[in-house]
Formats: sequence, structure tokens, C-alpha cells
Amino acid sequence: MIGELAALVAALCWTLSPVLYKMALSDAKPISANISRCVSTTIFLFACLGVSGRLWNLTTIGIDSLLLASFSGIVGLFLGDTLYMMSLALIGVSRAVPISCIYPLFATFFAVLFLGEQVTFFLLLGTIIIIVGTWLVSQEKTESSSITKKVLFKGVSIALATAIVWSVSIILMDHALELSQTASLDSAFAVNTARVSAAALTLLALSPLIDRQFRFTKLKRKTWFALALGGIVALGLGWFLLAVSLSQIEASRAVPISSVSPLFAMLVGAFLLKEKVTTRIFVGSVLIVLGIAIVFVG
Repeated sequence: MIGELAALVAALCWTLSPVLYKMALSDAKPISANISRCVSTTIFLFACLGVSGRLWNLTTIGIDSLLLASFSGIVGLFLGDTLYMMSLALIGVSRAVPISCIYPLFATFFAVLFLGEQVTFFLLLGTIIIIVGTWLVSQEKTESSSITKKVLFKGVSIALATAIVWSVSIILMDHALELSQTASLDSAFAVNTARVSAAALTLLALSPLIDRQFRFTKLKRKTWFALALGGIVALGLGWFLLAVSLSQIEASRAVPISSVSPLFAMLVGAFLLKEKVTTRIFVGSVLIVLGIAIVFVG
């Protein structure tokens, strides 16, 4: 029960965070936003470890686990989340979130290709349903003059790229947790802290090249607050809860439950961000969640 509940709350966290990101992206470039978000979250996570007296856990999780967690952060949070923010800025929460959240499908395909897992009827059925759902979400026309067909195509393509990158990152995170040598909750937090801090350090190291004017230092306070809160909710609480879920139940149950965020995001996008959520977007989001469940549960 703990594993399922943790996965569900993680989905709720990943529903709130894109709303905060979308608000901040009106004042910040995606790369600047990601730098400030990762740095803020890293400070928060280390503060939590320090206050709780568990800072030493970072030295006990094992070098292999630490390296995998760090690589997961660089891949998923540096590259993947920068793409994610670009997609949010282009096509909004109600489209970007459902498409990006098909990453479990790619994770399964990688397992089939590289780990020799079997291709099943449910995998094929779930794949077809996810493809149809993605098509419905991405093909819906909008009356907004700010989103042209070109922008829509670019945003959808970036969201798909995000899903591919995230699938690699979550596989690395899962293996990092398996290799850790401490108790489950301590491992989850330590692995997640290593993951986020590696992304933050990489972003800061590359900031002279990717954010040449150091725009992340010039963001407004309310923008910093939105990004910091979004990072703490998604990268701190959300990913920690997913790690806890993976340590308690198998991925075939944890991932589908945590992947219901597209439905929540669609509703939040409509009511809070006033995005146009049509029948196609609604049905497409439902199909994406259903397809993911079939792929894993089946």
C-alpha cells in the first residue's frame, strides 16, 4: 500500500510542478529556469539531509549507485527537463505533459531491445493505444493565434524527445536504487539528492556556454520562487516518492500509477491556466494513461 500511495502522490507532484514552470517561463528562458530550479532544489535537499543528520548517507550508498544516480540526473534533469520546459513554453501544460509522460513506453522498448525482455500482446496493444492518444493530443487545432502549426509541431517533437530522454533516466535511477546499500527511505533520498545535485553542478559548470549572460541570476524573485517551489515539489518530493515506490513495489505497478499525471495536468491546465482543453485532448490523455497501464500491468 505504501508503494502505491507514494506513486500516486508523486503523480500529483508532477501535476503541480509544470503549472509553476509554465508561470515562470513567461519571464525566463528554459535553460535559465532549469539552472535556478536545480540549484534551488539541491540546496533544499542538502539542507534536509543536514537537518535530519543523514548527510553521511551520500557516502554509504555505494560508488556504483552514486555514479548511476548522477548520470541519471545529468540525462534526465539537465537534458530532459530543459527539453520539457521548452515544450511547456511552446504548447502548454495540457499538451506537453501527456506527451512527455509516455516515457514508460520507451523504457519498455529499451528493455526489449537491450535486456531481452519479451514482446507481448499487451505491449503491442498498449503501444497502439498510446500512439493514438499522442496523435489526438498533438493534432488538435487551437484558436489561439500564438500557436501556429509550426510551433505545435516543434513543441510536440520536443515533448517526444523529452519522453525518450526521461525513459533512459528512470532506468538509471531504478538501477541506482537497486545497488544502494542503505535502508530504503535513506537510499531513496540519498540517490535522489545525488541525482539532482549532479544536474545542478553540470548546469552551473556549463552556464558560461549555455546561459552566457548568466540570465538565471537576473530572474525576478517571484520567478525564482515559482521555479524553486516547482523543483522542490517535482525533483525533491515527487522523485523521492517514486524512488520509495520502486523500493516497495515492482516497476510494473509503480510506473503506471505515477503516470496518471497527464489527466491531472489536463484539468489543471484548463482551470488554472485557462488552456483550451478539447474533446480530443481529453480523450488523448485518457488513452495515453490507459496505454501505459496496459503496457506495464499486462
